[in-house]
Amino acid sequence: MNMYFEGYGYRGSTFEQTYRCYPASFIDKPQLESGDKIIMPPSALDRLASLHIEYPMLFEVRNTAAERTSHCGVLEFIAEEGMIYMPYWMMQNLLLQEGDMVFIKNANLPKGTYVKLQPHTTDFLDISNPKAILEKTLRNYSCLTTGDSIMVAYNNKKYYIDIVETKPASAISIIETDCEVDFAPPLDYKEPERPKPTAPPSADPAAEAQVEEEPKFSPFTGPGRRLDGKPAKDLDASSSSPAKRQANATNSVQPSASSTPQITAPRKTTGKLVFGSGGSQSSKGTEKVPEKDAKEEPKKEEPKFSAFTGKKYSLKG
Repeated sequence: MNMYFEGYGYRGSTFEQTYRCYPASFIDKPQLESGDKIIMPPSALDRLASLHIEYPMLFEVRNTAAERTSHCGVLEFIAEEGMIYMPYWMMQNLLLQEGDMVFIKNANLPKGTYVKLQPHTTDFLDISNPKAILEKTLRNYSCLTTGDSIMVAYNNKKYYIDIVETKPASAISIIETDCEVDFAPPLDYKEPERPKPTAPPSADPAAEAQVEEEPKFSPFTGPGRRLDGKPAKDLDASSSSPAKRQANATNSVQPSASSTPQITAPRKTTGKLVFGSGGSQSSKGTEKVPEKDAKEEPKKEEPKFSAFTGKKYSLKG
């Protein structure tokens, strides 16, 4: 014990001392885990009072063996001489085990203006009001150090948050100060997968040929009928599809356009309008022209239909 207290390690107007550290559970102070304050021995208070250290008292905590440094405040001076008690999460940051030696030095830290935090898991963001929970937790903290991981306890669960950045220095005081807080994406956060682009259409020539062979919709391609009962040969040829026109060419040749039907029934006079199939019935007595002659004859223009072109008859006789 003499190696720790010989001269108390005090140098001039600066408080510097080495202690053995233990977690807060050794002194039955669970509230220490929700903040960054430590418990020191009464002798430290006497020395700090004689040095007129300004309040709040802030300290630099260093693990010389692991070259890790953090900062903290003090809650009470009731520890046994040569020992200090600190939150377990702080011991983890400093890579300290129970009973390891730790160096304590008083520090003056500037008031913070900016801090960037990064939760370890996305569960912290699922809290109904994480900002309010964080503000309430940071009231128990006196300072923040870049590179540390603090613990936020809420609803019987512990959330760990990394201190990514602090301004205006790497260690700042957050007591009675307005500090801007920013959040980085949680460590386990993953960007949502973007939908994969659809595969381009197949360039298979066989598939393209099959698509081309599909018939297209053509309205009004059925057979037509003329009102005067004459064959609608030209109308069928112009309105039918190419396949239908080819099929009609192989069928029997229609009567020649030059052959006019002979009307045998006395009731059907020239120039009378005939609807339906009456026109085809009136041409039963006509003679069919041989196929060979029909092909050799030059195509004559059919006379246009003229209504009421028959002979005139007088009622006087």
